[in-house]
Amino acid sequence: MITEQPRVYKVSEITRQIKGYLEPPFHDIRVEGEISNFRPSSTGHYYFTLKDPSAVISAVMFRNRIRYSSFVPEDGQVVIVRGNLSVYEKRGSYQIVCESIEAAGEGKLLALLEERKKRLAAEGLFEPARKLQLPRFPSRIAVVTSPTGAAVRDIIRVLKTRKAPLDVLILPAAVQGEEAAEQIARQIRIANRYNLGDVIITGRGGGSLEDLLPFSEERVVRAIAESQIPVISAVGHETDTALSDFAADIRAATPSAAAEIVSVHGVELEKHIADLHRSLTAAIRQYLQHIRMVISRFTPEELERNFRIIVQPYLLRLDDSKETMLNSISHIIREVRHRIQLILENLKGSSPYRILKKGFALVTDTRSGIGITSASQAAVDEDITIRFYDDHMEARVHTIRGSWRDNDEKL
Repeated sequence: MITEQPRVYKVSEITRQIKGYLEPPFHDIRVEGEISNFRPSSTGHYYFTLKDPSAVISAVMFRNRIRYSSFVPEDGQVVIVRGNLSVYEKRGSYQIVCESIEAAGEGKLLALLEERKKRLAAEGLFEPARKLQLPRFPSRIAVVTSPTGAAVRDIIRVLKTRKAPLDVLILPAAVQGEEAAEQIARQIRIANRYNLGDVIITGRGGGSLEDLLPFSEERVVRAIAESQIPVISAVGHETDTALSDFAADIRAATPSAAAEIVSVHGVELEKHIADLHRSLTAAIRQYLQHIRMVISRFTPEELERNFRIIVQPYLLRLDDSKETMLNSISHIIREVRHRIQLILENLKGSSPYRILKKGFALVTDTRSGIGITSASQAAVDEDITIRFYDDHMEARVHTIRGSWRDNDEKL
């Protein structure tokens, strides 16, 4: 009887089978542990060990996933990693390939921030209609940050580099720790109360989620939303980790970027003025050159002749108008004189003296001077005056007779 020999596996075969057994059940898992033996490689990958009191497991995080991490791991730090279990056949070992890493408890904190974000958004604190426009030419910037931090140095450096004519007022506040949120909110309100700037920049450099937590505190978000001065949130972090970004009027990726935003208009204005100066200077030079060229083609005599050509038609029109006016005035004067002569003749014809010259006389009451045109107007023994053309005489009424017309009719 032949006894069947047990199968002999090659190392690669057994390792491959182990790989097939281990990897599928442990896909997209989350593992919590303490980091030890952390060693970043020259190629940019992270190699470390996760451990708890009873066991250890190797871990690796490749460079293309590290850029999404908000912090650099350190030995002794408790973290939660998400990834896939992988068997490394060449070494016969297994490890977890990390897709993401977060500090232990960070997941709960993110959930808390998400709930806070939704609640404040429901109140309308993040609405675009609430956003204020940045002034086109700010003159003073109020910066709410740590006076000893890198953020304020970066802001001042950028403004100096861009030669922005801006005054910078530092309102000191802690940007990390338990007191940070209260100080940040208080300084934003103080800036509004005393109108300490045309724009407020609040922020800090990057850090872990816990480091950046003050800028997601509700009191800071409300202070920013209530600000009557435009606010730029400049926290160096991923977009979804600080709620100040959503309440602020402008979000800047870093404090340096915030400084560039407030100074861009001044730089553009300086450049625009310089461009206008060059264009105006060039236009004036070109115009003067054209004038010189035109003038150079004319002698004084030609200029005088051209001047006469231009002025002469106007002089002729002036002479014609003057003659027309004089003729019109002369005609009017003749007409007026003729009408005056006719009036004088009419007056002379109606003059009582002309009638007296024909032999008629004017009889008046000597005492009253009233004219007598009928014998009935006089009385016997009344003195009368008889006026001829060139003399007169006094008489007294002796007899009053009837109308001579009656005698004519009888005849």
